[in-house]
Amino acid sequence: MVGFEIGAVPFNPDGWGPPDSSTGGSISVPNQPSNVPFAPFSRSERIGRIADWTRTLQNPGRQGTNSKQSHADSAFDFSTDDSFATLAADEDSSFRLVDTAAKSHHHGQHRPKFNPRWRFNPHHQRSQLPQRRDEEVEARKREAEKERARRDRLYNLNRSGINAGQRRESSVFKSSVDIQPEWNMLDQIPFSTFSKLSFSVPEPEDLLICGGLEFYDRSFDRITPRSDRRLERFKNRNFFRITTTDDPVIRRLANEDKATVFATDTILSTLMCAPRSVYSWDIVIQKVGNKLFFDKRDGSQLDLLSVHETSQEPLPDVKEDINSAYSLSVEAAYINQNFSQQVLVRDGNKLTFEEPNPFATEGEEVASVAYRYRRWKLDDDMYLVARCEVQSVVEVNNQRSFLTVNALNEFDSKYSGVDWRQKLETQRGAVLATELKNNANKLAKWTAQALLASADMMKLGYVSRVHPRDHFNHVILAVVGYKPRDFAAQINLNTSNMWGIVKSIVDLFMKLNDGKYVLVKDPSKPQVRIYEVPPDAFENDYVEEPLPEEEQVQPPAEDADTGEANGVANDVEDNKEVSTEAAA
Repeated sequence: MVGFEIGAVPFNPDGWGPPDSSTGGSISVPNQPSNVPFAPFSRSERIGRIADWTRTLQNPGRQGTNSKQSHADSAFDFSTDDSFATLAADEDSSFRLVDTAAKSHHHGQHRPKFNPRWRFNPHHQRSQLPQRRDEEVEARKREAEKERARRDRLYNLNRSGINAGQRRESSVFKSSVDIQPEWNMLDQIPFSTFSKLSFSVPEPEDLLICGGLEFYDRSFDRITPRSDRRLERFKNRNFFRITTTDDPVIRRLANEDKATVFATDTILSTLMCAPRSVYSWDIVIQKVGNKLFFDKRDGSQLDLLSVHETSQEPLPDVKEDINSAYSLSVEAAYINQNFSQQVLVRDGNKLTFEEPNPFATEGEEVASVAYRYRRWKLDDDMYLVARCEVQSVVEVNNQRSFLTVNALNEFDSKYSGVDWRQKLETQRGAVLATELKNNANKLAKWTAQALLASADMMKLGYVSRVHPRDHFNHVILAVVGYKPRDFAAQINLNTSNMWGIVKSIVDLFMKLNDGKYVLVKDPSKPQVRIYEVPPDAFENDYVEEPLPEEEQVQPPAEDADTGEANGVANDVEDNKEVSTEAAA
């Protein structure tokens, strides 16, 4: 085999480098380089970067980097010419590595690709990239928090009415009743106080049931958007919205001292769900001796059904627009009335009770409704009587179940963002969730009324316009049934908190002197105000029914159903006369 000779390696006992000839070495090194300075000329050349462990000078060109890197570079940065060394250091300080390669993870740690530039500090890149990545994550979190805070701020401004001119119709945030200068404000109660109240009541007792109920048509449970049904108009059935003190049965029960507090389910549900309300409303309260009467004014907002009350999307500013808040309320009340009568079996079979409808005259055709006059015990010497309504009945195996019937209405999918015709069959939960967001107060009030009436089932109908610009013709897309207690738990409606609100209001007014008061929901703040008003207040107010003829929705002029529409308008006028006579 061919041998390899290493040759003689001289040893210098006096220091670094090869020994010179004076010490017995065989290699002589010139004292100075000839012609060219001994220094690197480009970034890739590492000439002169030898290990000088005796050097402790910090390189000023490395300021701004981490201390480990500066110390390592100072230990390995040596040049025979300081000018070139400083230039190289300045160039290196402006250099920044950007790694565009895909990151790979192994056992949760980042393994950077090898680069000769990192040979003296292999942990430098490993300590920098994750730090910069964490900074990016933290920056994104901060931006997300800012965006969330901005949305919450806009939502709170919208709910409180401060931003009403931009987000909502300005008329919506006007007070439901004109506050007169002679009224004396007694108290202001914020909704935050209501949320902390709790009170439990025993099971109520039925004092009397009046009216008659028709049976529910179960075929409506099978309706789908593909097999929808046209919403009919009932021109010959009368509906009554009689306030508490105009109810002859309540007057009779008051004279018999059956209770100390009297109200209707509509008024009680408004109080119980007050913290969820955005629009202004008012309730008239009269104290006579040791008795309280909760009333609504003629033409009160309580007779209408709010639409998109808790939505963040603005409605048109013009009241005459078919999608304004007032027009939608009238349309919703119209839909709700007709839907509650269409889902019945109209074969003449009716379940009657011990007394007929107390507001109807003999021979008059009235809507299917039963009034349950129920009594709750508030404390040892205080009872509350309320008139509660149910709209239908179902009989299975000789067992009767009372139903409440209400309808949600879709007017334009661009406001809610969910098209019922596309989502009801496959994503019914998403549709309901959207309605709970946009109409939280209305759905909570319907649930409270079903609980007050001890209804076994509440039927919710999904009714939509035939065309978004036609606010007169509608179709039924689906009907869904819920148990009131289960639905209340689903929408986070606490019955103890509901009764806590009622009990606190009753206790507050029981301490006041005899007289007339009005409880008003502030139009721009989440609170209610209590005013003392003259005894003759609201008696000369103009009576405006929820569906007056001049405000009744009309079909397009070219529609073939124009004659039928005029019939419904005339029927509304008839209802107005009947309601006025009954109230008298």
